[in-house]
Amino acid sequence: MFPKKMKIPAYDWYGDTPIDLEFPDGWVVHEQRMEGHDAGRLAQSKILERLQHPIGSLTLRELAKGKRRCTIIFDDMTRPTKTWQMLPAVLDELHRGGIADDGISFVMASGAHGARMLPDFIKKLGEEIPEKFLVFNHNPYENLTDLGETSHGTPVKVNREVMDSDLKVAVGAIIPHMGFGFGGGAKMLLPGVAGMDSICHNHNIREGVGPGRVSGNLRRLDAEEASRMAGLDFIVNALLNADRDVTDLFCGDVVEAHREGVKKARRHYATPIVEDADISMGNGYPMANEGYKAYDIAIESVRKGGDLVFLIYTPEGCRVHYYNGRFGTDFGGRGWRPDVYVRKPWKMSRVIVVSPHLMKLDEGYYGEGSIWVKSWKEALRLLEETTRHDAEVALYPCASMQISERSSAAP
Repeated sequence: MFPKKMKIPAYDWYGDTPIDLEFPDGWVVHEQRMEGHDAGRLAQSKILERLQHPIGSLTLRELAKGKRRCTIIFDDMTRPTKTWQMLPAVLDELHRGGIADDGISFVMASGAHGARMLPDFIKKLGEEIPEKFLVFNHNPYENLTDLGETSHGTPVKVNREVMDSDLKVAVGAIIPHMGFGFGGGAKMLLPGVAGMDSICHNHNIREGVGPGRVSGNLRRLDAEEASRMAGLDFIVNALLNADRDVTDLFCGDVVEAHREGVKKARRHYATPIVEDADISMGNGYPMANEGYKAYDIAIESVRKGGDLVFLIYTPEGCRVHYYNGRFGTDFGGRGWRPDVYVRKPWKMSRVIVVSPHLMKLDEGYYGEGSIWVKSWKEALRLLEETTRHDAEVALYPCASMQISERSSAAP
């Protein structure tokens, strides 16, 4: 028997309160979970063990010896990483290497995203960090150090606070990404703490990009070259489960440790696909403020003429993006264009977006003609009008970080 009611995770960063979805009796609902959905949280002792056995690098403690200033780069609120789970071990290693608290600062790797405030820093880092350490937003327009150009012609301009430090550490997560193959690694520096000119040039590199694609992905290779130029010393990159907890950790060299992490990430986030579903549902969790990322896996399921449904549960709406965001009726950032992600011609009949918190501006990310409703009940009414009584439904509960088994096999 298939369930009439299902519970999905929702409201990342805002209580992580699940939502109940009810379905008609005749519908066959397939909940397609990634392999690492229920993976256990990594204990603090294991996090410390990973730090003390890095990949392709000296330990963080050894790197800290003789250093005066360390900047910890951490990913922003568009990423589900619970950075606070990793920080006790990271700070302990830095202290044991001889760096005092007043020599450590934090910079949020927001790239071209909008700035954040104290409540966000607390959610990411824990309450004590902003009380004890300087925590900065990144500004992609000012206070940048010019390091020259990569071999791909990308100007490498990096946050001055980062470059003024003699030890640079990035703490983030390895998650599937439509442009860089997977997040984490060098992406923490470019675009994370890079200038807008750097971001624009790098993002215009298209060769080899795509979810799961790392080998031959020139955009990522360009970012890795920039990270070498900037002297990014050490990465701490997590894999996450459906509760956003750290389940594994890959530490060390910005390229070598990331490549090892990607090997496991391909299996961890891999999800079997339901073929030719009448309705394919992508839950934006755990990156609901970039919920359009659910598209990559959900679009693989929907049959021609079927319906694609996005579930977007966040009070934030879509994040601010100074590169490809919209800042006027018919203009936006340097990378903006209409129908940014979900474009015609669609193979599906409709795109329905369920979001209790509506903002007209956000519609552009989901395509002209997308239908927006405030509740699943409203969406269900629309779906029942045109869907057969024995509809096949594919539901991807953490779609924004799930990757199809086909894509996970990409080089």
